[in-house]
Amino acid sequence: MIAHLIEEAWEGDFAAAVRGVLPLLEGSYAILALCADTDEVVAARERSPLVLGLGDDEFFACSDATPPLSHIPGIFWSWKTGDLAVIRRGSVAVENGGETVVRETTYIDYDVEASRKGGFEHFMLKEIFEQPDVFQQSFRLACKHHGISMLLSRARGISVIACGTSYNAALLFRYFVEKECGVPVRVDLASEYRYLSTPGDEIVIAVSQSGETADTLSALKKAASSNCATIAITNVQGGSSITRAADDTIYTGGAGPEISVAATKSYMGQYAAFVGLLAGMSCSDMSAVERSVRQAIEESLLTDVNEAVSLCVGASTLFYVGRGIFYPVALEGALKMKEISYIHAEGYAAGEIKHGPPFALLSKDTPAVAVCLPGDGYQSMLGNLREMKARGTPLIGIGYGDDIDLQDVADVCIPVPPKGTHMRRWLR
Repeated sequence: MIAHLIEEAWEGDFAAAVRGVLPLLEGSYAILALCADTDEVVAARERSPLVLGLGDDEFFACSDATPPLSHIPGIFWSWKTGDLAVIRRGSVAVENGGETVVRETTYIDYDVEASRKGGFEHFMLKEIFEQPDVFQQSFRLACKHHGISMLLSRARGISVIACGTSYNAALLFRYFVEKECGVPVRVDLASEYRYLSTPGDEIVIAVSQSGETADTLSALKKAASSNCATIAITNVQGGSSITRAADDTIYTGGAGPEISVAATKSYMGQYAAFVGLLAGMSCSDMSAVERSVRQAIEESLLTDVNEAVSLCVGASTLFYVGRGIFYPVALEGALKMKEISYIHAEGYAAGEIKHGPPFALLSKDTPAVAVCLPGDGYQSMLGNLREMKARGTPLIGIGYGDDIDLQDVADVCIPVPPKGTHMRRWLR
């Protein structure tokens, strides 16, 4: 439709035709317009992501910074809403509202090798095994924001807005902070935030891997308009819309581009950022937390899960269940299963299984993955698992390797490393 509108507006000047069409467009868009009769490319955006990489007499325009980085240095022009760029051979002219403007550039420090498989069979496997480094780097970056941690520890309330995987990471933060620091935390889906109240004394944290998530940006702007202090957590360094909209930004270092569908590294990076903030809020030994969690991740990556995989082969539906902090883990597990395999999966708080359809749907054909570790709700969780087992459900238990009670009820047990001393009080 946009191409037809440009054709109708054509009067011999291609850039003028595109410029005349933009006021007719509603909603969000990012466009690159080309015409066979000119050597121009006209680029324009309204909220949707669009980057312009600057090389040596060459330019790359696309929706993400990763593709151009193998061709040019990491220098990108910082867009603003309403900008229009006319790209010609050897030059770029930028305007906004009909007036010529000059925009600053941003440098993105990026290792091109990060976008290659590096000997792994596929990108998802590579990104899974990059998680220890992602955690460590993101945790260290978050720990440097001591001022933000102190601000959060004194807050009357914290509101976190996010979508998808980022939402599940934020739920973990809520459980940890309310238990460890006593600060009330609200976690909302960014797409629903517009329908909710926004107390002006809240601190709002917006989480977006790309820094361009439309729903999260809209929610962040609403929070800012209510005079809330705002913080962004994002993986994109420099120039993203969310960093410009927030008062402060925490970057998830080391995550780099994510090639596979499953947001493995971005979830770990966001989790690490939240743990870093929590460590600052609770005055924990940061080096001990970093060492303990990294070691646990590394050991988990060596775990043989083939027996559990065999139990799920052929299933058309899976359930993931957990209590307390393991409920968000169950949600994320189900989301990953759906994203990767397109098998239907549901994440449930274990106590809710008997309050709705899931209990009636349990059978020998619906395997369940249960995260069950000693701590709050452990005995209740075992009771839930026995109820599920009575329905004939094949059970995969994730817990400590020496947990005899879990081994007694589960068909397959996936052992996790014993928790380190400095993580124990958070888990319990």
